[in-house]
Amino acid sequence: MTSTVRVRFAPSPTGFLHIGGLRTALYNYLFARSHKDGKFILRIEDTDLKRTVEGADQDILDSLTWCGFKIDESPYHSGEYGPYRQSERKDLYKKYADQLIESGHAYYAFDTEEELTEMRERLEKSGNPSPKYDSITRQSMKNSLTLPKDEVEKKLSEGTPYVVRLKVPRRETVRIEDKIRGIVSFETKGLDDQVLLKSDGMPTYHLANVVDDHLMEISHVIRGEEWLSSTPKHILLYQYFGWEPPIMAHLPLIMSPSGGKLSKRKAEEEGIPINTKEYIKQHYEPEALVNFLAYLGWSPGDDSEIHSLDELCRIFSLDRVSKGGAVFNHKKLMWYNEHYMREKPDRELAERVKEIAFSNGVSGIDDDYLQQVIPLMKERVSKVDEFATLGRFFFEDPQEYDEKTLKKWKDDSPELVKAYREKIEDWDEEDFKADKLKAALQEVIDEKGVGFGKLMMPLRIATTGLSFGPDLFPAMELLGKETVLRRLDRAVEKL
Repeated sequence: MTSTVRVRFAPSPTGFLHIGGLRTALYNYLFARSHKDGKFILRIEDTDLKRTVEGADQDILDSLTWCGFKIDESPYHSGEYGPYRQSERKDLYKKYADQLIESGHAYYAFDTEEELTEMRERLEKSGNPSPKYDSITRQSMKNSLTLPKDEVEKKLSEGTPYVVRLKVPRRETVRIEDKIRGIVSFETKGLDDQVLLKSDGMPTYHLANVVDDHLMEISHVIRGEEWLSSTPKHILLYQYFGWEPPIMAHLPLIMSPSGGKLSKRKAEEEGIPINTKEYIKQHYEPEALVNFLAYLGWSPGDDSEIHSLDELCRIFSLDRVSKGGAVFNHKKLMWYNEHYMREKPDRELAERVKEIAFSNGVSGIDDDYLQQVIPLMKERVSKVDEFATLGRFFFEDPQEYDEKTLKKWKDDSPELVKAYREKIEDWDEEDFKADKLKAALQEVIDEKGVGFGKLMMPLRIATTGLSFGPDLFPAMELLGKETVLRRLDRAVEKL
């Protein structure tokens, strides 16, 4: 095996890239880049053709590119170990399945679906809660271990459908040294005779995975904890082929804040986007998601929290990955997002805000004006799209006021807003400055003998349509006298 670190991210295109899959890709990427000449490979494991979702492999590539990962080899990048789609390597797997049959480590099984169902039902009735095709049940099934040799050859020559199964030994202990979990042991009596080659000639994940990792000279397999239970089958395959297995590392689960694994259902209940494309669509900062995911099961061993992708590549190591599950804290992700968004230059944010505003039906935005809006909103929003939603009042008059906001408009609000309007209506445009607008508010509340909030809140509601937002007086200055007076009049009349 090569001494160069070669890792692969090998998703199945049976759906869009899950946030857990993205973290697996990230840890593989960081590990590769933390080693000189380390290679990060994208392999598409599309052996389950029935479940393949159109566009899923492009979604995987788009997601990794959005995060800033530089892929060394993939279906889209040249490399000497291709093809990098398993559906294009089909003939290869049959050769290796045949090799296992010849060495006595695999066998043909001709059982129909009905016969398999009947076997499971029979075992369940006899008190077996988890029936499987294994070293005991194979004895009563229709396979090349129980049928005469000439009958097996006849079935093969006649084209009788079959699968190839791994012949798992009955009483053996398989030990794995995992880089994260240490020594893990499995008893083979708990394993089934895994299907390696399906009746359509396509390999299952287990055979294709082992063959490809060997042929692509993968040095480390870094994958989710859910694959740990399959690892003894993979180790048996490496033994039977006479190959040295790669170093294994199984990552901790990502947990829901309410407990248990972060499933699609739990994510929806918690308001957590589950697929990477949702983070892209909802205008999260890629640097924030990368930084957050890096800390979801790993730590650098100090109190630091903010690291760019390049910095993470330098400091990442598998020995600091935890065994226990990591809870997905959405508030922490938003904290990261605010940090990275506020680091962006105003000009870059303005371009993105303009695009988002246009897609939300707001057009004709003046670039110079927008450049002044950005710094007013920057400390008040968590995501860049909120410039266009929470800051919509900068571009058009409020059309309606939500119920929560209306509760803060009191019986004396119209009278106080009118009094404020009278203070400012005769001002020249050059007098319409934030400090003077604030001083005018102080004068009105002194004259009326009311608290600051009694006038401040109605003014904010009238001007912005919201009960919260950026510093009101600089916003009023930017909106200008004509716009502010029009909105005060409309609010008094409508509310």
